[in-house]
Amino acid sequence: MNSPLRGSAIAPAKPSAGAATIAADAGLYKRGMRRLASGVTIITTEHRCERFGLLSTGIASVSADPPILLTCINRSASSHDPIAHSGRFCVNVLQQGDDELAGRFSSSRYREGRFLGREWTQLATGAPALVGCLVSFDCIVNRALSAETHTVFFGSVVDVRLWSEAIEPLLYWDGSYRMSGAAPT
Repeated sequence: MNSPLRGSAIAPAKPSAGAATIAADAGLYKRGMRRLASGVTIITTEHRCERFGLLSTGIASVSADPPILLTCINRSASSHDPIAHSGRFCVNVLQQGDDELAGRFSSSRYREGRFLGREWTQLATGAPALVGCLVSFDCIVNRALSAETHTVFFGSVVDVRLWSEAIEPLLYWDGSYRMSGAAPT
């Protein structure tokens, strides 16, 4: 009988012959991923006294003890290098009604006004935390892995702020912001 795998026992998979040239069609992959509903977050950091942020649906819990999460950031994003250099980020989970704010953080066109019109504070790391969002996870980068066009940042969660008892997340799927169980907004 095989023993369960432990963290240090996991070895990288070895691709079979010719596997490096096999890949799903990128367009079909993107269409398939649009069917995956995701929570909408704003990832923020502060570097050299300047605030940076971007919209992301690429968040996952890694471990509860100790608390670690990950976020996948495109290396071409304006917030990528500030996160890498500052070694900190805050994941701010958006709620229903935050569509306009999500739009500001999703486009470089609105970069100058991203942090206007809402209250922001700092938690333990100094990265901006959005007051009134569903929850803010304040993180220190403990590992970063390159994955094609993205960097996967693993963050040790050093502070969590539950801003409200309401749990009405802003969701994104099939190219639209949506409410849980509702039609597109």
